[in-house]
Amino acid sequence: MASSSSSMEGGVENDYTQDGTVDLKGNPVRRSKRGGWKACSFVVVYEVFERMAYYGISTNLVIYLTKKLHQGTVKSSNNVTNWVGTIWMTPILGAYIADAHLGRYWTFVAASAIYLSGMSLLTLAVSLPSLRPPHCTDPDPNNCPKASTLQLGIFFGALYTLAVGTGGTKPNISTIGADQFDDFEPREKAHKLSFFNWWMFSIFFGTLFANTVLVYIQDNVGWSIGYGLPTAGLLVSIVIFLAGTPFYRHRVPGGSPFTRMARVIVAAGRKERPSPRLSSRFGNLVPGCCSVLNNYYDRFLNKAAVQTGSDDGPWMLCPVTQVEETKQMLRMIPILVATFIPSTMIAQINTLFVKQGTTLHRQIGSFHIPPASLTGFVTLSMLISVVLYDRFLVPLVRKWTKNPRGITLLQRMGIGIVFHIVIMLVASLTERHRLSEARKHGVVESGGQIPLSIFVLLPQFVLMGTADAFLEVAKIEFFYDQAPESMKSLGTSYSTTSLGIGNFISSFLLSTISDVTKRHGHKGWILNNLNASHLDYYYAFFSVLNFLNLGFFLVVIRFYVYKAEVSDSMHVLAEELKENARLREPSSNE
Repeated sequence: MASSSSSMEGGVENDYTQDGTVDLKGNPVRRSKRGGWKACSFVVVYEVFERMAYYGISTNLVIYLTKKLHQGTVKSSNNVTNWVGTIWMTPILGAYIADAHLGRYWTFVAASAIYLSGMSLLTLAVSLPSLRPPHCTDPDPNNCPKASTLQLGIFFGALYTLAVGTGGTKPNISTIGADQFDDFEPREKAHKLSFFNWWMFSIFFGTLFANTVLVYIQDNVGWSIGYGLPTAGLLVSIVIFLAGTPFYRHRVPGGSPFTRMARVIVAAGRKERPSPRLSSRFGNLVPGCCSVLNNYYDRFLNKAAVQTGSDDGPWMLCPVTQVEETKQMLRMIPILVATFIPSTMIAQINTLFVKQGTTLHRQIGSFHIPPASLTGFVTLSMLISVVLYDRFLVPLVRKWTKNPRGITLLQRMGIGIVFHIVIMLVASLTERHRLSEARKHGVVESGGQIPLSIFVLLPQFVLMGTADAFLEVAKIEFFYDQAPESMKSLGTSYSTTSLGIGNFISSFLLSTISDVTKRHGHKGWILNNLNASHLDYYYAFFSVLNFLNLGFFLVVIRFYVYKAEVSDSMHVLAEELKENARLREPSSNE
């Protein structure tokens, strides 16, 4: 009986997670009761509805700004990219609050309330006639009445309230999902490798609905219903997330990552000629930190852990673990910079790509295709590519690489960057064809519709989805995976920061190139009348920019060292792959 009791106790003991996750009260949690795919199902379903809400607003926003607020091509496009850029930058603040103070769950809950209030105010702004300028049918927005300061204030106030809300939800929801798998348990680690693929699948499933059904409703039924439905969808998503609360695993906030990193940098900078003696009272490296490299960069930061006196404070002497965490977060920055230009390309989808669609033939019988609905093909291409990658390409490639992921995360990102070069070349050639058709049918000066099917733009949308399946999925997983355990939310915010800065770069380039190309009496590359513009030159410039960025990416990845795994789970998975391959060899020889 004693032996049986001991066995049962051992079984319960082994059921507890080993990665430090707890319940909301701070108690240790058991794998059989919390976490895993059961908990993730609530998170994934939340993301379907939330992305439906967000893309229900952002996909068609440039059309609303043009047709309802009467803004020109450059101004409306920049308003979209500036807002989207803010959407993707605010997660830095949300990640800080989660990691330093409230934790991921409570930060997410508080931000959701702000998000919902912004969506509700936005629905009100598009629904009341007094909150928008009078209707205008003139194709040139410069000849239409402009929105008043109050109308613009309410509309953009709602948009930026929404942006603050997403700052708290975006970096924490994917991290909460990934936290449901224990890195120290090989089977759960294997599931975690697929989580980010299916996470992106859920994102783009919600996006597909927004880019087709909601966009059609906005263009053909009304903006009130078209914005009201995403708001209702957001409410549903929050309720779904809260329903999963009893099943979630949580991580305890580890203090401000920015303060810890700042202490390391300041302490290292204040020591010019330190003794080579590391402080013994701070211990050695812990799992999850990378090894000390023998180069100037590491030697500089290592000084923060060197004891120079008996009265060293936290801004003069740091634990070795803290130094290694700082190194890892700084080591990822060159990779982050290499993703800025591809993120700038993504910004073209909801701005210039959609504006191109407004100039083309969009009628099939009595049905009018909304220009923004073509973004649904980005989603569809992404969904198909993720499934093919996860279910076919990875199992095929890992037979040779013996890597559980098939290829490394940086290799996957590199393939996505190559796709962006091809995308902008295709977009430039397509635009050149569109402009030749405009000249052929004499609609250059009038800016009238070109008798050319909108589906001529399809290749650039489809290729963008395929690129996302490689670059965007790998980017999210890379920054989460490579961040230290106590800085996962901050690491996840790196991927959103990339998209934010990419949108701001898009605004800068659009304004600058529009202005520069109009000088000395030239007509300019980007005008309100796209038929008289030269977007083909603009896209060709982007292709060159992507090629140069690829060169930069190849240089920085040569010097990147992957973070050590927090457990031997990846080693166990790799050994299983080798063993399976060895067992198959005799049968194949027979």
